[in-house]
Amino acid sequence: MDHKAKVLAGLLAATCVFSFIALILSIVNVKDVILPPSTKYGLVFDAGSTHTALYIYRWPADKENGTGIVSQVEACTAAGPGISSYADDPAGAGASLKPCLDKAMEIIPAEQQRETPTYLGATAGMRLLREQNSTKAQQVFAEVAKAIGEYPVEFRGAQVLTGNEEGSFGWISVNFLMETLVKYSFAEKWEHPQDAEVLGALDLGGASTQITFQPGVTIEDKNTSVFFRLYGTNYSLYTHSYLCYGQTQALKRLLAALHQASPSTAQISHPCYPRGYQENITTAELYDSPCVRAPSSPSAAQLLRVMGTGEPAACSAAVQQLFNLSCGANSTCGFNGVYQPPVRGQFFAFAGFYYTFHFLNLTSQQSLKDVNSTVQAFCKKDWAELVETFPQQKGYLHKYCSTAIYILTLLLDGYKFSEHTWSSIHFRRQAANTDIGWTLGFMLNLTNMIPTEALGHVKGQQPSLWAGAVSCIVLAIVAGLVAGFLPCFCKSK
Repeated sequence: MDHKAKVLAGLLAATCVFSFIALILSIVNVKDVILPPSTKYGLVFDAGSTHTALYIYRWPADKENGTGIVSQVEACTAAGPGISSYADDPAGAGASLKPCLDKAMEIIPAEQQRETPTYLGATAGMRLLREQNSTKAQQVFAEVAKAIGEYPVEFRGAQVLTGNEEGSFGWISVNFLMETLVKYSFAEKWEHPQDAEVLGALDLGGASTQITFQPGVTIEDKNTSVFFRLYGTNYSLYTHSYLCYGQTQALKRLLAALHQASPSTAQISHPCYPRGYQENITTAELYDSPCVRAPSSPSAAQLLRVMGTGEPAACSAAVQQLFNLSCGANSTCGFNGVYQPPVRGQFFAFAGFYYTFHFLNLTSQQSLKDVNSTVQAFCKKDWAELVETFPQQKGYLHKYCSTAIYILTLLLDGYKFSEHTWSSIHFRRQAANTDIGWTLGFMLNLTNMIPTEALGHVKGQQPSLWAGAVSCIVLAIVAGLVAGFLPCFCKSK
């Protein structure tokens, strides 16, 4: 055999050897590899009594024990008031949502928008409008649905949440964010924390307030009991919502009570407003809500002058008159005769509770004595001093005293917190960089009803074996090419 033939035979042999090695490396130690779960998105509108906000959430499609691990991507507050304020301009309610929907479309990938579940949940503001005029409430919902329907999302409807749903979804939000429901362990998997005590939730909106917690006793009134199964664990909760006891409606009821008790039909002395503050309000504005009971013999529409007197003791006495603190047939109650077991555990107070106490710098676990003294001192300041100290807050500044005293009365006399349990209340707006409210709990509970996607599987092997197989294939190709071109090269030579 001449030299050329030996070289050619060697190259062909090398090609076969490298090909065989590559084949062996490509089939040994092959494993099933699970692809990372795809991401799902969801949109929830919180249509409150005073404003509307859109929350954008995402979660892995595979879920944990039937519930998604949901995180907040973005929050967008719509311009203008809540949708219930558009009763006489329903199209305006729909138009108010569009800027936030535009923002959501920029965030959610285009290929996923049509499969993004989108909901609108309305709370106490729409509950009141539905009670007042169901036709107008339906027209507002129709315009809202029309506006959302113009976007490429899977709109699943607008609904009025019950008070108990609002309260219990807020409880889910708090406990998910504080990792009492599920927690990522050192073993790199989601687990139910064994020794975690769940927290209670206190929510104060514009038209209603909610209390939700896990009591240490059997719940006697089934109308105040809710049940959830989350991350493989069952939860039985006490929850109740008090309609017309949100801060906006409560303060309106307070003003109406002061008006009806006033010796003057045209002037109201308001002990919760700062001394020197004055405003005008019509009787039509004062009595325009189902929460506010008009006088038995209403006078013709007239202009009323409200004058602040800055008297915190009188303010507290007037606020207490909004509550019926008799328990009636119930052995234990909150207020207005509603059954409530004794409060138990730690509580997060959010929404209106937080905003008022944050303004007064009372969100750092101050004692009840310090809270009372701060509120009393603030309520005694006259209007000129307050405007000079807080010029940027002038629009709502006159209401902080009445709201603070209302919150204290609600928590202490209404929900039956005491000097000993006051330290269990934590005033918070966010937890884990996520806004606290009912929308997150709504989406978490909803993911129980969204089918789990099966994870994708592919065949895979260790990187070193894969690299070796690729190297052998490259060498086999090179040897085969050289063997193929060698006779041509020799012939031309």
